[in-house]
Amino acid sequence: MSVADRAIEAVDLVKTYGKGKREVHALAGVTFSVRPGIVFALLGPNGAGKSTTVKILTTLSAPDSGRAAVAGIDVRRDPGQIRRLIGYVSQKPTFDPVATGRENLVLQGRIHGASAAQARARAAELLDRFDLTAAAGRTAGTWSGGMQRKLDVAMGLMHRPRVLFLDEPTTGLDPEARMGMWAEIARLAREDGLTVLLTTHYLDEADHLAARLAIIDAGRVVASGTPDELKSALGGETVRVGLAAAPQAEQARHVIERLPGIAAVESEGTVVNARVADGAAALPGLLAALDAAMVELTTVSVARPSLDDVYLHHAGRTFASASLSPASLEGVAR
Repeated sequence: MSVADRAIEAVDLVKTYGKGKREVHALAGVTFSVRPGIVFALLGPNGAGKSTTVKILTTLSAPDSGRAAVAGIDVRRDPGQIRRLIGYVSQKPTFDPVATGRENLVLQGRIHGASAAQARARAAELLDRFDLTAAAGRTAGTWSGGMQRKLDVAMGLMHRPRVLFLDEPTTGLDPEARMGMWAEIARLAREDGLTVLLTTHYLDEADHLAARLAIIDAGRVVASGTPDELKSALGGETVRVGLAAAPQAEQARHVIERLPGIAAVESEGTVVNARVADGAAALPGLLAALDAAMVELTTVSVARPSLDDVYLHHAGRTFASASLSPASLEGVAR
């Protein structure tokens, strides 16, 4: 991918907070690139380094080392130009709750240099697009969570940016509102040709929306590609067994590893995952071996590899357990 083909580029980004015993490496060499006109996801658990990366790309923070560019412009050399080219929607609401939806949008347009007439026209266009026109005259603080999130995204689009950054755009939304937001994000890339970078800790969101994604863990990109490429690279199917007691996991792992046709075995807590070429064919022998070893099972499933399997393979732990681990300083840096 040539420089001209990169809407976003991050090369060996390093960011450290604190000193001495309190030093935390939020980013430890993050590298990825995004071609124009797609939805790209930074997928990782809380504290992985996603928000820190976005803050650097949007000029809100500076890296200790490394290089970043948006639309071919270095974020350090010309941050003012970057800000004119991008839209940024943070995790926390940025609208004024005592102003109406229309007033919020018009003010945002005026801040970006639009005339009053231009701002009103663009606000009307976005209110219609996000199905917010009926509520436009009400104070935004009275809107539902899903409507407020749409308003935040609309505000990020008022100046017609070339690249839109969405930091955890659906956190806290109910399932219906999440699906609605997914549809709007997909439409921005498909119909408007907008480059969208979103951070998310929802596996299904990245799988559904992203043309390409980078999995980030502990400040490093551990895998990148299309969702299908990453899942297909694992090969075969995954047999997942849940155990009655965690101490039996190591025993179960040793039993399964000795069976023919097992490509890899990974365990965490009370769950053991085995990758096989054909789950249906491998399952009877696997269950018989565990029964003979007196390993007590609670659940058994067979499935094609998922992004959770991809994360487990590259990060060495399940996504759920990573999300429950103590957050790094990314959360503090917000």
